[in-house]
Amino acid sequence: MPRKPTRAPAKAKAPAAVETSETIAEQTAAFLKKGKKIDVIDSGVSGQPSLAANKHIRLGNR
Repeated sequence: MPRKPTRAPAKAKAPAAVETSETIAEQTAAFLKKGKKIDVIDSGVSGQPSLAANKHIRLGNR
């Protein structure tokens, strides 16, 4: 009597997402050609709003 498989067959892995500097440059050029612009954000600045409330921390025994 043939046995039933105990688990589903493995699925094929998706191909790895690989970008080269050349393809990124091509995509950037196409983006700019459409009239779009690139905003430069200062280092350390995030566009994501903070979900945490401002907490005032007191150190000491008071």
